[in-house]
Amino acid sequence: MRPAHALLIMLLALAVPGRAVAAPEPCRAMEAQGESFTVCTIDLRRQRLQLFWLQADGRPYGALGTLAAAQGKPLSFAMNAGMYDKDQAPVGLYVEGGHEMKHVSTADGPGNFHLKPNGVFWVKGERAGVLDTAHYLRAKIRPDYATQSGPMLVIDGQIHPKISVDGPSQKIRNGVGMAEDGHVAIFAISERPVTFGAFARLFRDDLGCRNALFLDGSVSSLYAPNLGRTDISRPLGPLVGAVAR
Repeated sequence: MRPAHALLIMLLALAVPGRAVAAPEPCRAMEAQGESFTVCTIDLRRQRLQLFWLQADGRPYGALGTLAAAQGKPLSFAMNAGMYDKDQAPVGLYVEGGHEMKHVSTADGPGNFHLKPNGVFWVKGERAGVLDTAHYLRAKIRPDYATQSGPMLVIDGQIHPKISVDGPSQKIRNGVGMAEDGHVAIFAISERPVTFGAFARLFRDDLGCRNALFLDGSVSSLYAPNLGRTDISRPLGPLVGAVAR
């Protein structure tokens, strides 16, 4: 079939009243900052973003494969979603289905979570956002889902002030940023160890996110059925996943 004919057929399909248009595959490979990443783009007008932590029996899902098996075919994407303690419980704020299961943390302490400003990724209906924790608290959002992690990678278009251009720490890392319209969440995971600086620049310079949040490192994992991928890692805490609306 000639390209012009294929394009015409696609446009006609879009124009047919009542005909559903399939959402694009969410995840793709990307080269940026001299590194390799997988980037997953979720339009909340087409897909529902949800957070998952505990199963019906009270045990954490703990693994992307377990979540995928429980949710079935509709799950189009999943990733670990925020830092957790040795019991797989969220370190900071965690909201699921509108219910706050763990309160926000403003405490000081060691590790990346406490490299302030840290932040919150939240979902409410067809909109989502990434805000530093202080801004999130002032905004008084009542989210359907929220997870706190840290540090922020990008804050109002600026790299986190404590993230060096390219520091010595290199790990597999994952995070989330937001497109300007508030309807599109952009998740990324590195395919090999990268610095915090390179990962932050990915979101700001290559993905165009004015705000982005570090979710975790070393345990970073991805479920992407369109890529035939289900990562296995150490037991995980909160997870984020997308299903069709």
